[in-house]
Amino acid sequence: MADPFTGAALFILTVTALGLFKVLRSEIAVERMMAVQLLGTGGVAAVLLLGAASRSPAMTDVALLLMLLAAVSCAAFTSGQSSLGADASEQAEDEA
Repeated sequence: MADPFTGAALFILTVTALGLFKVLRSEIAVERMMAVQLLGTGGVAAVLLLGAASRSPAMTDVALLLMLLAAVSCAAFTSGQSSLGADASEQAEDEA
């Protein structure tokens, strides 16, 4: 029963790696943030599948921690971007 879970986890990790390769080549900061979200989502899915394959309840805690870190990093990025956007709009008003 563990083989389908392991195969699915490897498939998710492969697709996540391909997506990260494509997104990390971008110069846009928002796309890099999406790479972090992709890594968090794919990592959580893979850890949960590997936990089901090994029947280890501790893997659920690791997956929840990874999901929490991905959400906090997204919130930190968003709050940083909004303050940068406010600074840019103030500079544009000063120049006009």
